[in-house]
Amino acid sequence: MKLISWNVNGLRACVRKGFLDFFHEINADIFCVQETKLQEGQIELDLNGYYQYWNYAQKKGYSGTAIFTKIKPISVKYGVGEAEEEEEGRIITLEFTDFFLINVYTPNSQRDLARLPYRLQWEDRMLLYIKKLDQIKPVIVCGDLNVAHREIDLRNAKSNQGNSGFTLEERGKFTDLLNNGFLDTFRYFYPDQIGAYTWWSYMNKVRERNIGWRIDYFITSERLKTRLIDAHIHCNIMGSDHCPIMLEMT
Repeated sequence: MKLISWNVNGLRACVRKGFLDFFHEINADIFCVQETKLQEGQIELDLNGYYQYWNYAQKKGYSGTAIFTKIKPISVKYGVGEAEEEEEGRIITLEFTDFFLINVYTPNSQRDLARLPYRLQWEDRMLLYIKKLDQIKPVIVCGDLNVAHREIDLRNAKSNQGNSGFTLEERGKFTDLLNNGFLDTFRYFYPDQIGAYTWWSYMNKVRERNIGWRIDYFITSERLKTRLIDAHIHCNIMGSDHCPIMLEMT
């Protein structure tokens, strides 16, 4: 089984930049996207063989998530029951026979950390939601989680200490998730690999010089680790300021 996650930073723009070429070439069983930035009816994707599930933000040109899957889910849920999350289209959960898949676009704390208190409340609600599902069957969480967990996960750790996405509070919430029986699958396979990033600023030549952050993840219940085959970062795929990531499992 091959799973892909990609923050496309505007799906319509990404389609113009080759999204469908990558989509068909990679031939994933489940393909999750974040930050679609569109409303219903603004795009028609002919994805033969895939079921499509969309969670649109009410605000135009903002947020939004989608999942394209070859495997029909048992059930579909949008959000976790909180009104603001529903409005921003940040969460889709699909239930399959032997696991739950949660596609997430985590709120950014903003440059001045104005949204950090809300972000931390979000993290607490998400952890409770994930743990509740995990009591039923294993969970896979994927998406743009808007945090670099460790210093190894971004190029300039010292100069970014305390910045949005690298505060001690945000990193601590990620640690809490892992401590509750979950794996960061990329670090499971590549615990010490440096220079492995999934997001780069649009500033001049930043991506070419690989000055990036790893903020996109596949997180799984620990009891799924016997099914994990490999994790990949497709850093050469353009079309967004993020690149796709992949999880292979049996």
